[in-house]
Parts: sequence; structure tokens; C-alpha cells
Amino acid sequence: MTAAGRAMAEAAEKESGYNEESTDESECFAPTLPTEVQHLVKEDESEEEPKLKYERLSNGVTEILQKDAASCMTVHEKFLALGTHYGKVYLLDVQGNITQKFDVSPVKINQISLDESGEHMGVCSEDGKVQVFGLYSAEEFHETFDCPIKIVAVHPHFVRSHFKQFVTGGKKLLLYERGWMNRWKPSVLHEGEGNIRNIKWRGHLIAWANNMGVKILDMISKQRITNVPRDDISLRPDMYPCSLCWKDNLTLIIGWGNSVKICSVKERHASEMRDLPNRYVEIVFQFDTEFYISGLAPLCDQLVILSYVKEISEKTEVECCARPRLDIVQPLPESCEEISSDALTVRGFQENECRDYHLEYSEGESLFYIISPRDVVVAKERDQDDHIDWLLEKKKYEDIGLAYINHLVEKGEYDLAARKCQKILGKNTELWEFEVYKFKEIGQLKAISRYLPRRDPILKPLIYEMVLHEFLESDYEGFATLIKEWPGDLYNNTIIVQAVVDHLKKDPQNRTLLRTLAELYTYDQRYGRALEIYLTLRHKDVFQLIHKHNLFSSIRDKIVLLMDFDSEKAVDMLLDNEDKISIDRVVEELENRPELQHVYLHKLFKRDHHKGQRYHEKQISLYAEYDRPNLLPFLRDSTHCPLEKALEICQQRNFVEETVYLLSRMGNSRSALKMIMEELQDVDKAIEFAKEQDDGELWEDLILYSIDKPPFITGLLNNIGTHVDPILLIHRIKEGMEIPNLRDSLVKILQDYNLQILLREGCKKILVADSLSLLKKMHRTQMKGVLVDEENICESCLSPILPSDASKSFNVVVFHCRHMFHKECLPVSNTVSSVQFCNICSAKHRGPGSTILEMKK
Repeated sequence: MTAAGRAMAEAAEKESGYNEESTDESECFAPTLPTEVQHLVKEDESEEEPKLKYERLSNGVTEILQKDAASCMTVHEKFLALGTHYGKVYLLDVQGNITQKFDVSPVKINQISLDESGEHMGVCSEDGKVQVFGLYSAEEFHETFDCPIKIVAVHPHFVRSHFKQFVTGGKKLLLYERGWMNRWKPSVLHEGEGNIRNIKWRGHLIAWANNMGVKILDMISKQRITNVPRDDISLRPDMYPCSLCWKDNLTLIIGWGNSVKICSVKERHASEMRDLPNRYVEIVFQFDTEFYISGLAPLCDQLVILSYVKEISEKTEVECCARPRLDIVQPLPESCEEISSDALTVRGFQENECRDYHLEYSEGESLFYIISPRDVVVAKERDQDDHIDWLLEKKKYEDIGLAYINHLVEKGEYDLAARKCQKILGKNTELWEFEVYKFKEIGQLKAISRYLPRRDPILKPLIYEMVLHEFLESDYEGFATLIKEWPGDLYNNTIIVQAVVDHLKKDPQNRTLLRTLAELYTYDQRYGRALEIYLTLRHKDVFQLIHKHNLFSSIRDKIVLLMDFDSEKAVDMLLDNEDKISIDRVVEELENRPELQHVYLHKLFKRDHHKGQRYHEKQISLYAEYDRPNLLPFLRDSTHCPLEKALEICQQRNFVEETVYLLSRMGNSRSALKMIMEELQDVDKAIEFAKEQDDGELWEDLILYSIDKPPFITGLLNNIGTHVDPILLIHRIKEGMEIPNLRDSLVKILQDYNLQILLREGCKKILVADSLSLLKKMHRTQMKGVLVDEENICESCLSPILPSDASKSFNVVVFHCRHMFHKECLPVSNTVSSVQFCNICSAKHRGPGSTILEMKK
């Protein structure tokens, strides 16, 4: 009620109002609420949110009510029909704009009735006129009675030809039916109980109210099936009229005075009929209200009641009209529960009576229209935006977030709603768990699973288990993703493992479930089982699992499986962890798989030529069998390989290059050369071999072997020049022997000789030039002066080289090596030459260090 009252006041403030309004009425539009509304505000200071919001119907309605007053209104889903005290009927759109106008009578319009199609309208007025006509056709009926007609109701299906019926209410209840020749035939349905002031027609049932009570007529049987008497006969029926409303085809709501009755039309059992109607009415709810009822309408299983209120003025102590109230109540068998109550600030409420207010509603949209002579107010249910505005006003920021989440869920934007939970719910575990259960109810646990908190806060294990079971039932891949992403301590691992095992019984080869089970075993520290599954699946994470959890003791008997899966990674892991699994153990495990044994030993040898030396003999056979290209590099690099065994294997397999290498390494170079010449017949290789051995006898053997083979002679002539005198070969060539490319070979020999001569001369020139340059540099250096001062000492007697008394005579010798001596401290030279040499440098074999200066004084 608080927000509703405030909303009405704000709406009034925004309205410009009528120019001719009195000062009292203009106060209703002031920003400060009147005393009565303020009192209601204080009563509702609880934090309950209002159920309805209000706005005035403006535009054309404002223009109409400036000059006229509203007397009645009927609501259709397409438009509104407003009747006035000056006999006008206006058709309005839902914004209040005038679309059509009918001048029906010069006096008050009492009632407007529309059929369900909205194509036909019935109107009655205070001067006794009744009109029924088509809004979009020429069909029309006119009748003028000798008394005021208070009510008219057209058949709900009037648009159909066989339902051309309507009823009027004055002193009699008359039914008009169109018959032969389109003539209207009237018939009296009821009379004698005073004026009929309200009629509601629904389906085949007509309900009307007269001075005595409410009756219901079954149009099929043309029988009256009930009479609900008026409770308070002291109230004048014309001042406190009866309000009728059909909730559905069989439920009638009656409001009269301060009494509400909800009546249900039921079928009578065949055994009970006798002379009774086949239907009867049961009052299922009955209760009294605090104020007089001006109108009512259904809202789901609740009621909306418009009440006329009188109160004692605090200033004058006289009873006066107060603001009308719009209440939402929950009917109970003998009472009701108030859900909300709003006091409405309508224009001119001070002069209005109970009969001046009307409540109409639009069934499809839950819109409620409060009609008074000078105002039309629309009430509607508050939507999500209104809810958020109210929460902002009350500074309920947490609830705003929850409302926003609910709004997104209602729109079907489940992923966005779940993502917003992270920011809105924060660390509140209770809210998190509440929202998870909400997502479960709507079948959207998958949507929220990605956003569930995993650390600070942590929810109950049941929450995570519930989500995992949802995925396990419908999405194995999603289940596997969650197991990988979620820490294992979020849920009861044993429960999830058992659930996965149960599913594997149905599908034992499902790789996704097997992989996930291995991860669950890992979380549970059952690494052996996890390792078995990984190896079965040949999963790449098997090596990571072994390293991370130090499972080397568990793989001692699984080395072959690891090598079959990925030999390169397996060998690297085994070699990196020799301290955990020894080389001997690995070789033993691979004994029956020599190809894998070779891979392991080969990589071991590449890392360290000495670690696996005890297996070098075995490796000869392994290389020969599985890796011939690497046999010769192995033989060259290994210092622990038995050469005899290697030679035997290579000769058996006719490995010429390897045999040649082994023969040369064993010192049998001549046999090696012979093998090259005879087996390989490759003169270039033979020459290369002879160069490597640098043995004159080999060159001689090579020449003897090649002397009768012209191609070999050509090869020797082209390559022998720098190692053997070519004359030795040329002299042995038989006369008349045809040698391919002999001229070119001889030219090459001469060119090589000239090149050698040129190289020698060039080297000689460079040597002479460098020697001369160094000699000049040495001469310049030796010509430079040498500083001798008090800090220098004699290298023999270690006393200062210069005397402390400068007047005394002294004799000093300084050598090129910068060593200094007193003349008398030098030993006497035994040589005839006058050149002296430094004793220190001569003793250290650094050269003679001749003198450059002798100082005397």
C-alpha cells in the first residue's frame, strides 16, 4: 500500500489537472501525501512489496472528463467503451485515445454491454432508451421504455445468428430474441422484486440482482436455479448496488454491502432431481469486508475488491468520504486474508458515493480499471522491472540480484542467469544452494554447473554430486570435463566412483568413462588402478601420472606396455629415473622384445658412452639387426666394444664399411685397403683411407693395385699430388695404356704444383714483411727511455737503485726487460763480448735481456 499510494500521488503530481478543480482537489496532486494517505503509509511500514501499480488513463479521457463525468465503462481486449452523464458513449484505445463517439441520449448512460467478439454493443440510459447495434454493421435495435433502464446485457456470442439475444433490467427482466423476419420478440424472465440493477451473462447462465437478492437463470432449461438473498436489507440498493462477476462459466462472485459470496454452479445428481432444476448453486466462500463494496474482480485464486470508505474527519469530527481502497484478498471458507491494500487518490473522491465507483477488468492481461465520475485509474500487476525498482528504493541490493536472476530464468536465458549467479550470490552458500535447487527444478543443472564455486565458498558435497549425476545420466563428455576441472575434495569420491562403475557395467568399452574413472582413482590415490586404465587406453597422461605420483615401483613389470605405447617418452622417463628403475632391470624386462631393447640401449649410449658398457657386445647384434645406419658410429664411439666379436658379426653379414673400419682399428690397414679396392671398388674411398692412415706402404699397395686399372689411375692422378710424388705413378704406367682424361689429370697435377709454388712464394713474402715490421717495432721500443726514480730497486741487492744522497756518485745498469742493477752488483762476464745480459731473464729462459742503458755519475 505504501508504494501504491506514493505512486498515485506521484502520478497526480505529474498530471496538469483540471483548470476548474477546487483547491481541495488540487491537494491530491501535491508531492506531500495527504494526512489520510500518510496514515496508511505508516500502517504499512513493513517491508512488504506492493502487488499492483497504478496510472491514470489520460489522453482522450482527460478531455472527456474535463466537460463530462463518467457513469460506466466496459472493457474489451481490443478497446474500452466509456459512458458519461451527458449521454455520450466513447470508444477508446488502451491508452485512452478516442477512436469513436456515439450520442445516445441527453441523460446519463447507465450501462454498456459488449459481446465477446467486440463487434456488437448494447447501451441503456436513464431516460429508458435501449440500443443494441453493430459497431461494424448496420444491424441496430431501438426501444424506449417508460421507466429508467438500469442495465442491459447482450448475449456473449451475439455475433452468431442463432444467439441474437439480449436482456434489459428495469422493473422487469426482459429477454429480447430476434426471430422470424428479423423481428425482436420480448419475454419476461422475472418481475415483482423491485428494480433490476445489475446483470452478468456468461455462457448459458444469466445472473441478475434486484432489491431482494441475486438470481441465476439457466438459459438452456429456462429455469431459475438459485436465489441468493441480500444480507443487509438496511442498505438502499440504489446507493449500495450489488456487484456481480463471473470468474469462469460456473463460478459467480457476489459483492453487496460489505458481504462477499463466491458461488459455484453444480450439476444435480439424477436421483435428486424430481421437480428440481438440473443445476444448483453452492456458496463455497462467504466473508465480510471492513468497507462497502463498489466492485470486484478475480485475480487467479484471489479477489480484487474496490471498496467505498467513510471515516470521521479529525478536524470536523463529521463522517466524510475517504479515498477508495483497492484490496487483494485470499478467500477462505468463512473469512479472508488480506494480501495488499492501497488507498487511491482519485479526483473528487470527497463527493463520491459507493454507487459512483465501478471496477472493470481485462481477463487476459490482469488489468483493473477503477472508474469514478471524474477519474479513470488503471491498476496492473507489477512486473520484474517494478520489483527491481522497489528493491532499489528499499536498498535491498541482494534481492535485486535474485530478482534479476529470476527474470532471466523466466525469459529462458539460463546460461546468462547462471553466469550472473557468480557476481550476485558471491560467497553466500545458502543462496547458492537455493539457486542450484531452482535450476534443478527447471531441468537446467547443466547451465549452472560451469559457474558453481569451487573455492571460497565451497557448497555442500551433495550439490556437486547432484550436478555430476545429472551429467552422468545424459552427457558423458560433460561429466568428464567437470571431473577434470573440479577439485576432488568437492564431492564424495567413493559415491561418484561407484556411479561410474555402474555405468561401465552397461558400456564397459566406453573410453570417456574409463578415462574419467582413472582420474577419479587418481584423486582417491588409487594410482595402481588408474595406471592400469591409462595403459589400457594408451592415454597420453600415463607418463605425467607416473612422474607426478612417483609410481615407478608400479611400472617395473609394465615397461613393455609403456614402450609399446610411446617408446620415445618411455625411454626418456626410464633414463631420467635410473635410480628408481635400474638399467639392468629394464634390459631384463625387454629381453623378449629385442627391438625395444635396442631402442633403450641406443638412447642410453647416446647419453653416456660408458654407462651401458656391459651391454656393448649385445648392442653389436642389435644394431646389425635393427639399426644398421648407426652401427658404424657406435663402433667408432664405443671404447668397450669387443672388436673381434664385432668383426665376426660384420663379416658374417658382409658389412663392408664396418669391416673396413674394424680391420683398420685392429691395425690390419692393408687388408682394409684391399677390401675397399676389391669389395667396394671405390678409388676415392681408397685414397681417402690412405690419406687417413698416412702410410707410405699403403700408397704403394694402392698404386700397385691401380696400375692396370685406367679408371683407378685417373683417380690417383687427380688426388695423389699433395701426398705422393706423381712421378712415381707416371713412371709405372705402361706405354700405350689408354687412360681416361689423362690430359686433364696431368694439367691438374701441373696446376697443383704451380699452386704450391705460388703458395710458398706468397708465404715467404708475408714472412719477410712481418719479420721486418717486427724488427722495426722492436727497435723503436728499445730506443725509448726508461724512467728510473727512488721507487726502483736493484734486483740483486734489493736496495734503492738511486742513492739517497744525490751528491754521491753511482753506476746503474738497466736492461731491456726493465730489470735494474747496481753496476757493482752485476757478476763479472766471462765472455769477450761487451754486451751484458740480465741474469734473471737468462735464468728463467726468457731471453738474454741485453742492456739498454748504463747510468753513471
